[in-house]
Amino acid sequence: MSEQKIHDWIGKKVANEDVVLFMKGTRQFPQCGFSSQVVQIMEYLGLEYSEVNVLDDLSIRDGIKTYTNWPTIPQLYVKGEFVGGCDIIREMFQDGELQELLTAKGIAHNKQTQTA
Repeated sequence: MSEQKIHDWIGKKVANEDVVLFMKGTRQFPQCGFSSQVVQIMEYLGLEYSEVNVLDDLSIRDGIKTYTNWPTIPQLYVKGEFVGGCDIIREMFQDGELQELLTAKGIAHNKQTQTA
């Protein structure tokens, strides 16, 4: 599949889903430590989200990096907006910024969570 077609597919995916996580593996079986960390945060917050296992398709694995010009996976999108990778998500969660973002975007989550 061409890079443009992959970018179009990614664009539709992030536009049509409130929360999308591009990751290595699945939420039940993450295939890297960084993806696992983000899944743990998402699950802790009780988020409903769509996951895309980039290991299933090399064109998506490469395409997501060029779509955002961000070199690493996982990548989190909320309401069509690229939020960041593992380090950014972890820091935002610890600072309460991720929870604030979710609230501002109208995404249901466990608001009773405490930051680490």
